[in-house]
Amino acid sequence: MDRLAEPITLEDMARHAHMSVRTFTRRFRSEVGSSPLKWLAQRRLAHARLLLESTDLTVARIATACGFGDPVALRKHFHTYLGLSPLAYRRAHSAPEPTTAR
Repeated sequence: MDRLAEPITLEDMARHAHMSVRTFTRRFRSEVGSSPLKWLAQRRLAHARLLLESTDLTVARIATACGFGDPVALRKHFHTYLGLSPLAYRRAHSAPEPTTAR
């Protein structure tokens, strides 16, 4: 989870687990219920959602920080999994601006 911003391949994950890609994929799917790369994309998306909710970083900076590489890839994942754009998500989930009493 600390390396979400880095490029991570299926081969990297399998090597880290000291398994072949095929064995790693089969065992991962059995334990987690999804493919390793889908799981990774979902973790990256969850981190992007957190950053959109809690920071004012640009979509480009968030895409890089979460390992999507560029804003287009982040937007694609947002649309696929959440049905909206990162900016629409930010508007819907960020804290409202405090109002001042007069």
